Amino acid sequence: MAGYDVTAEVGDADALLAAVAEHRPAVAVVDVRMPPAQSDEGVRAALVIRREWPDTAVLLLSQYVEERYAADLLTTNTGGVGYLLKQRVADVEEFIDALNRVTAGGTVLDPEVVAQLLLRRSSDPLDRLTPREREVLALMAEGRSNSGIARQLVVSDSAVAKHINSIFTKLDLPSVDSDHRRVLAVLRFLSAG
Repeated sequence: MAGYDVTAEVGDADALLAAVAEHRPAVAVVDVRMPPAQSDEGVRAALVIRREWPDTAVLLLSQYVEERYAADLLTTNTGGVGYLLKQRVADVEEFIDALNRVTAGGTVLDPEVVAQLLLRRSSDPLDRLTPREREVLALMAEGRSNSGIARQLVVSDSAVAKHINSIFTKLDLPSVDSDHRRVLAVLRFLSAG
């Protein structure tokens, strides 16, 4: 793979943790389900990686949307994490883009995961958002920059900035030095439900 060296290939979660401890990779690509039980060993290992080696980004792969796993991973840190469906890996450019983004400290969420998380939302301040603001917030949750959101929605960067400021206001996220409002908005969006 261009730009990345594979330092280890493992068969189970214990071997994954040992490999990360030994090699300290920039990113670990982890399957949600790993031997021996094929349940959530990969997710649990990913959570340990984020806690023990926060400089190692984690890109979690899953056959199906499993909201709980995505939510668990997102609560570990504010960046350097991703959750993609395996079907996205077939598109090499999209996979490389996801690797680059999580390695750079960004967050990548499969659009299907974002859609499922949106469906389980309950009535809360997020309900005050307009459909366009929800769309902008969903793209923020996918890890998109303002410019990336503008390109996706075919609007100006300043229009995106206005939507984001409106989102912050409606979610009651004041501008203070101790908090990163963009991260807080995304976390609120993902944890709703």
